[in-house]
Amino acid sequence: MIPNILSIAGSDPSGGAGIQADIKAIGANGGYGMAVLTALTAQNTRGVTGIELVPPGFVTAQISAIFADVRVDAVKIGMLGTAETTEAVAEALATRDAPVVLDPVMVAKGGDRLLAAEAVEALRRRLLPLARIVTPNLPEAADLLGEAEVADRCGMERQARALLALGPQAVLLKGGHLAGEDCPDLYLDATRAEWLVSPRTDTRNTHGTGCTLSSALATQVALTGDPLAACRAAKAYVSRAIEGGHALSVGSGHGPTDHFYMLRT
Repeated sequence: MIPNILSIAGSDPSGGAGIQADIKAIGANGGYGMAVLTALTAQNTRGVTGIELVPPGFVTAQISAIFADVRVDAVKIGMLGTAETTEAVAEALATRDAPVVLDPVMVAKGGDRLLAAEAVEALRRRLLPLARIVTPNLPEAADLLGEAEVADRCGMERQARALLALGPQAVLLKGGHLAGEDCPDLYLDATRAEWLVSPRTDTRNTHGTGCTLSSALATQVALTGDPLAACRAAKAYVSRAIEGGHALSVGSGHGPTDHFYMLRT
């Protein structure tokens, strides 16, 4: 059975991140993608130049329409923008059974802030306890914990445990910001801990990697039922998509990954 995956996130008109990347990653991993828009952005591979937020009530209406008609096998949450939208999404999902993969989108690749500072507490308090898996990178983990960004694996282990204590069932802490030839991610739940390590690819095609990973992960969670196996599969997919990005010619900044690299090899 093909799983139905709902992404709740913002739009990226350049196609590399946001809802557009989510739909591609879900399809490439074997799911049927659906989308609830939280924001429209004016952006390209060089940065974000404008944001128009969808009213929280209409975000709720979109979610309600999907659940009223369609079986939802997993939910991915990305850009929310404000505390009000964060609260609305938490309220809409509180009684749903679908596993939630939470990608705490806070800052775009070019440095533009995508989550208001006052919304961090709402995300921490309302959405983290609903998450089957939360997938922060190192700056996002530091923001969520109110701490400095860590610079080594020991620090990652400590912050992953601190994040797990906030209520999610599992944490995938992404270590791509660390220096070195590898990209080490740490999976942690109540009984298991495992480092997932891939070689670092020398490329500028990294736009939307967080969106792509979390959407692939939501699809794999629905397919496998095992968060750790899902993380392994999603990381392998993203690594190959990054490697395949050289085949694309999109923009002059941080280019996108190739979500459908398997069709070109």
